[in-house]
Amino acid sequence: MTRAWYLGISPQDIAERCILVGDPGRVDLFLERMDDARLVSAARGLRTVTGSFAGTPVTVSAFGMGSPIALVVLEELAALGARTVLRAGTAMTVAHDLSLGSFVVAEGAMRGEATSATYAPLGYPAVADAVLNAALETTLTQRGAPFRSGILASYDGFYSELFASDQERRAAIASRFAELRRLGVIAADMETSALLVVGRLLGVRAGSLCLVSVEGEQRTALAPEQRQARERELVELALAAIANAPTTPQRELD
Repeated sequence: MTRAWYLGISPQDIAERCILVGDPGRVDLFLERMDDARLVSAARGLRTVTGSFAGTPVTVSAFGMGSPIALVVLEELAALGARTVLRAGTAMTVAHDLSLGSFVVAEGAMRGEATSATYAPLGYPAVADAVLNAALETTLTQRGAPFRSGILASYDGFYSELFASDQERRAAIASRFAELRRLGVIAADMETSALLVVGRLLGVRAGSLCLVSVEGEQRTALAPEQRQARERELVELALAAIANAPTTPQRELD
């Protein structure tokens, strides 16, 4: 690909190491910590910046919310030359002992979203890249960040499957979360499983690091001041981990 269809950028605009975020506003937090960063695209609100961290070139790109657009961005970055892609986002608790303000490293994910099924059958696993996860866990441990590694679950319907907006839905969501806990799932989001499946199919290292920002069943969230501090920590952790991770692709595409 010489020019991305939606991002509108070319291979020289991106680094081999890329971080995907949901909230376009989170890109500003990355800009604060990167050197020589420049905006390379803002098409359709998909803000994308490229700079460096600790001497390592890094691209950060925002996709908004949900798996469909996350995979559009992933596909285009991979076609332009990305070889390592890390999601740096937020997730909600499933496990009762997972604390708000902690971090989750996805070892894998249940595929409750529908977009990845357009790439591979549901029997195909959503598994994070082991080398990238090792870099994440080393970074988190060295910096003393509270975290757990485990299985996430990803779904499309925020208000229908994850966070009840009315009383009628609360029982169904509580039942879903109870089943997820039985299966050992610790957290839930909307994108991780799709990114892990398609990242592997595209031959890039793919991983997911999430800040636990919402208690799903109780519908509580981090206080604004605490969330701001933890999001800045998320940015620092993601940059440090991806800068230390190898970029060799998992496999060469035919």
